[in-house]
Amino acid sequence: MVEVRNISKKYGNKMVVEDVSLKITKGKITSFIGPNGAGKSTLLSIVSRLIARETGEVLIDGQEIGKWKSNDLAKKISILKQSNHINLRLTVKELVSFGRFPYSQGRLTKEDKKHIEEAIDYMELTEMQDKFLDQLSGGQKQRAYIAMVIAQNTEYILLDEPLNNLDMKHSVQIMKVLRRLCDELGKTVVIVLHDINFASSYSDYIVALKDGKVVKEGSTESIINSPTLKEVYGMDIQIEEFNCKKVCIFYS
Repeated sequence: MVEVRNISKKYGNKMVVEDVSLKITKGKITSFIGPNGAGKSTLLSIVSRLIARETGEVLIDGQEIGKWKSNDLAKKISILKQSNHINLRLTVKELVSFGRFPYSQGRLTKEDKKHIEEAIDYMELTEMQDKFLDQLSGGQKQRAYIAMVIAQNTEYILLDEPLNNLDMKHSVQIMKVLRRLCDELGKTVVIVLHDINFASSYSDYIVALKDGKVVKEGSTESIINSPTLKEVYGMDIQIEEFNCKKVCIFYS
């Protein structure tokens, strides 16, 4: 499992993550929710070793993250950040192929090609796999980047606001794919989400953050309630039941 122990991170004088400890359950979807500036993305980046922490430790399958060799870690954890900038003119298929680099080192094997094709198919990108990224809409690009992460075939998949730029149809598609990755392939997904209804509908566990601290963590059922959400977001949120899921109403 992934275990976070007493993690803190400062930018200048501002503490953006403060003494956070939590355990990520294997084979489940865990969502980080909270307002802007809560520390969600920073925490995700620390867990993946993209940025250093001030204090504390992160254990991946019992080993401190700093002790992992980079290539071994890349076979264990994949991460998709919010902003993806690749200054190369690539096709969708070429981008997705990058996900196999920890295994192939640039020389694709038959197995690598199988993972690439499966990831492209998973994201319904087969018809546009030979198109260049600059020919795609924002949502299509986002799906291509997610396909790259899927092709990496890691046990842990970390996604920072993957629904950015996606319309409703493709947002639902992404969440269903993530659900399948957990339920069918046993992957562990950690996801930063702004839309609490997606978190409510698809997560097994939720970590609610505010001002760099964990307000509450637990099963989705235990987090999606009006008192907890008011503490996190500072507003009254009505909860309704629909198809055995809790729906948050915050427009009225």
